[in-house]
Amino acid sequence: MKYWLGIFCFLFACTKPIVQEVNLIPKPQEIQINDGTFIISNSTEIICDSLFLSERSYLQSLLKTPLKGTNNSIFLEKIDGLQNEEFYLNISTKELKITASTNEGIMRGIQTLRQLLPLEFEKTRGRAKIPCLIIHDFPRFSWRGMLLDCCRHFMDKEFVMRYIDLLAYHKMNVLHWHLTEDQGWRIEIDKYPKLTEIGAWRTEKDGSIYGGFYTKEEIKEILDYAKTRHITVVPEIEFPGHSVAAIASYPYLSCTGDSINVGTDWGVYKDIYCAGNDTVFAFMKDVLTEVMELFPSKYIHIGGDEAPKYRWEHCKKCQQRMKEEGLHDAHELQSYFIARIEKFLNENGRQLIGWDEI
Repeated sequence: MKYWLGIFCFLFACTKPIVQEVNLIPKPQEIQINDGTFIISNSTEIICDSLFLSERSYLQSLLKTPLKGTNNSIFLEKIDGLQNEEFYLNISTKELKITASTNEGIMRGIQTLRQLLPLEFEKTRGRAKIPCLIIHDFPRFSWRGMLLDCCRHFMDKEFVMRYIDLLAYHKMNVLHWHLTEDQGWRIEIDKYPKLTEIGAWRTEKDGSIYGGFYTKEEIKEILDYAKTRHITVVPEIEFPGHSVAAIASYPYLSCTGDSINVGTDWGVYKDIYCAGNDTVFAFMKDVLTEVMELFPSKYIHIGGDEAPKYRWEHCKKCQQRMKEEGLHDAHELQSYFIARIEKFLNENGRQLIGWDEI
């Protein structure tokens, strides 16, 4: 009896359909896994609504499929009434369909499809089997970002683009790009060339020179790359603190006017932009004007954190500013500094954001 029971259990196990495990990041709102597989090959064609031609081109670059296929099809279709990044992914044995109301929704669906592909597929670009399923998904949070600090450690253009690709892969939508700091100024500003001639480089304790910066053409290339993946790039231009690299380039921006070196140590430096000097505000407006010409982001991040008040408390210009503006202490002077720049950004259709101290 035990013998026959064992055979029966074995046969039952062999005939039971195998459900392929599906691991997606983040977990979809709804997922239904069905029997069967869809095979992506050189005979798979991609058909799309005219609104999604850019996304079709992106998907084709991932899959290396021809313009016209003969076996099965991938459809990128528009339907009305969905949220901005909401999508449906419906996979059967003969067709794979991504539907959304927006380009962003289609892109999130494509990234979900990309996660379903075997790990080796992006290297071999061969055949791939993916499970038949139905996914309905939309983001829980409208801002899903990562910060990349290229100041303390410089990352080249290719690294930043790879980072953007990984953000898209995980269906994130914001790159918070930290571009100025005590230890390095990384963005080319035409009106102030010393920011990259001097501020982008530091002399390490062993005597070696470390640094680098992004030209405007490189930044445009990075932004175009991010745009095709529907990633918003928010630049961070630090003030009033974390400004040693800028002051090393233009000493008149500080309270003392003394020549200093680009920072080599981590931590907080007491030299910050002089809040009593109108040329500092002119400098900031000039820099932010060129930043806004490059970056279409609604938000401009200004840091605003870790601004020691020592220099301001011992600066005649800063003390005079406080007296003229009726400010009680250096903390209110920082609020004045931030608000003055915020007004300028608002006048140019942008929104200032920063860390808690603002």
